[in-house]
Amino acid sequence: MIDKAYISQQLMLLQDDICNALQLLDGNAFIEDVWQRQGGGGGRSRILEGVHIEKGGVNFSEVYGPANAQMNKILGIEANDFYATGVSIVLHPTNPWVPIIHMNVRYFEAGDAWWFGGGIDVTPHYVNPSEATTFHQKLKEVCDRSNPLFYPRFKSTADDYFYIKHRQETRGIGGIFFDRMTLPEVDKTQGWQLIHDVGNAFIHIYTALFNANYERQYDEHNKNWQLLRRGRYVEFNLVWDKGTKFGLETDGRTESILMSLPKDARWLYDYKVEEGSNEAATLAYLKKGINWITIDNQ
Repeated sequence: MIDKAYISQQLMLLQDDICNALQLLDGNAFIEDVWQRQGGGGGRSRILEGVHIEKGGVNFSEVYGPANAQMNKILGIEANDFYATGVSIVLHPTNPWVPIIHMNVRYFEAGDAWWFGGGIDVTPHYVNPSEATTFHQKLKEVCDRSNPLFYPRFKSTADDYFYIKHRQETRGIGGIFFDRMTLPEVDKTQGWQLIHDVGNAFIHIYTALFNANYERQYDEHNKNWQLLRRGRYVEFNLVWDKGTKFGLETDGRTESILMSLPKDARWLYDYKVEEGSNEAATLAYLKKGINWITIDNQ
């Protein structure tokens, strides 16, 4: 039976599997922080400050309790209680040629309502069109197992969501993003299968990106650019990300919410890239609506 207890248990196992795989890639071990939420539930925050992953977080949470007025206002519902469980991941690599990656899969109940949400997106410091094509093709394959209409829809939603409005640029090359997947579009079995497939795809996708780039040579110029791109990542997460806002405005655990931020970032006033540089090429790709799967034919 697919119910909240089953989903939560399986998401804990997903966290274990992903952490074990990442430890093998990096060589260092996660530090686990088990916490309890006042009012109901808790979670396991796992943080890695490693050799190749400068800062990474793989968080599991299962929280529940009374739904306050602020939560109902944000969600647009009227409920007396809520239940939420999920796994959230952000990895900031040491090497600038390895991209930042984010994944989230979650299940939510409020009163009689329930829904699934999640997605994966990638933020390269340097956009590699070939890697972007492979990444999006893998996501399409995951979505197609549930519904061939999902990938184009979720891809478009990600383009719109992961957009830094005040910079007029996307956070990266997007990916897929979906929320409030419920009846009649999916029943609980179908919704669980979707987030299960997304969650299990994560380590295969990241391993390919990691192995292709983590040994590449880089210099101080590349590191400076990485820190500037991390600054953009921080801007999005603190200004525009709805999950961050929701967590902070509903008394979520601050340390776990802000684990998505990098260890170091940089802001330089009115920084300009050199024309014809790798940095300029990357900025040219940070826009909505790119069909990454067919970009080589465009």
